[in-house]
Amino acid sequence: MEQEIEAFINYLHNVKKTSKNTELSYKRDLKKMETYLRGKSITDPSKVTSEILRDYVNNSEENKAAPASVSRAIASMRAFYSYLEKEGKISGNPADGLKAPKIEKKLPQIMTMDEVVRLLNQPSGDTPKDIRDKAMLELLYATGMRVTELITLKVEDVNLQMNYVDCHDPHKDRVIPFGIEARNAIRNYLDHARDALIANGDEKTLFVNMSGEPMSRQGFWKLIKYYTKKAGIEMDITPHTLRHSFAAHLVENGADLRSVQEMLGHSDISTTQIYATLSHNHIREVYAKAHPRR
Repeated sequence: MEQEIEAFINYLHNVKKTSKNTELSYKRDLKKMETYLRGKSITDPSKVTSEILRDYVNNSEENKAAPASVSRAIASMRAFYSYLEKEGKISGNPADGLKAPKIEKKLPQIMTMDEVVRLLNQPSGDTPKDIRDKAMLELLYATGMRVTELITLKVEDVNLQMNYVDCHDPHKDRVIPFGIEARNAIRNYLDHARDALIANGDEKTLFVNMSGEPMSRQGFWKLIKYYTKKAGIEMDITPHTLRHSFAAHLVENGADLRSVQEMLGHSDISTTQIYATLSHNHIREVYAKAHPRR
């Protein structure tokens, strides 16, 4: 079954144009399934039945797998066997009847405006690194981009005259505006820092690391952790926390959900509606604290 999994991952990459993280996630889930099936002496995909996969799911739950992990594994199996069915290697999808466990939706953590300002103000020096870090943090909060989208930006993707960035999503490119603070930080980076950092004059990636190579996800995560600690913020902030905060602050200040959906690149507005819930919760908290007849 190993060859079929590799063929499926190649299909995702070449045909579906999925992200590297998505491909790794599918592969990880399917390898776990393959290990379980091999333990049952099943190596031929056509021998896999709904009952066998249901036993695998039950086994995962009995071993205390998180509901989100089980749900993701089921989605991976459905996609994998659907691919095999289309390829004519099996006659039906044995994962179709699997039921995903209910997942309790947790509201995302949102930074306060004070915390955002404290974080963005941390890189305040005039070294190339400080100037770069300031530009990255400002742009991330100004646009709500995913970290992968941020670190893969090209210089040509940023329009400083019109204040927008061309953001490249695997499924749909989108244009996101940004404000004066982000524009000034990016202009400062391009004028006074990038040339000192790049290793190759032909480098097209906007943000590079101290070796002059494109910034990695891990490198940017470390950068955020460092400035979070430096700012004295106790919340566990990730790049996605800034994305959530960007969206919640927009909605809280009157932005319509459709516009926020477009900027975030959500395919379904129901995903964006969680920020309206966050806004309502915040309003209730303010009311409870401030109204004289609460």
